[in-house]
Amino acid sequence: MGKDMKALEKKLEGTMSEFKKFILKGNIIDMAVGVIIGGAFSKIVTSLVNDILMPALGAVTGGASFNTLKYVIHPAVIDSAGNEISAEAAILYGSFIQNIIDFLIIGFCMFFMVKAIAMVTARFRREEDEKAPEPAPAGPTAEELLAEIRDLLREKESI
Repeated sequence: MGKDMKALEKKLEGTMSEFKKFILKGNIIDMAVGVIIGGAFSKIVTSLVNDILMPALGAVTGGASFNTLKYVIHPAVIDSAGNEISAEAAILYGSFIQNIIDFLIIGFCMFFMVKAIAMVTARFRREEDEKAPEPAPAGPTAEELLAEIRDLLREKESI
């Protein structure tokens, strides 16, 4: 029993070591930061769509809201007391249109954000390249050094 516990502890230590290496890799942390920022960015864009663009679009279309657009397949059945007997069956295509608009705006915003980051990164790289010192002139190649040594040895032999 003691042998089994030691083997289990050793496997657990190895697994924990692998997990620690995995979790501390730069790519995993970068991805986690990207997911968090993406979630926050999505909230901003959703607010832009719901709070600014859709009301403006509703004003242009005469107050129509996309979320209320639907195609009723089977209307709700209500008894004489006003209680709902069976729910309405409807295709909520307005909600679908809303989600498509959200997607397009998020894609548009992400495109310009990536483009702006690429421009800033290119500018920083160009500035770094301009500040970088000139590379040292290349020294002689191995063949040139060997030829020079050979010539020196010939001169020494002839003396």
